[in-house]
Amino acid sequence: MRLTEFRELLVDEFGQMRGDSILVDHVITSLDGNTGAEAIEAGVDPRDVWRALCKEFDVPRSRW
Repeated sequence: MRLTEFRELLVDEFGQMRGDSILVDHVITSLDGNTGAEAIEAGVDPRDVWRALCKEFDVPRSRW
């Protein structure tokens, strides 16, 4: 998944402000306690970050 697609999904699901906040503030336990932004910066595929966020925020699987 490209980073631009990840950002589009994030904004579509959570809105611009909340999505931005989730990306930099929410610690994702399944990604070694990193935020989404930290995980992507460390080289984690944005698709894996998206799936982890979806799981933690109970996004219906049809939108993963």
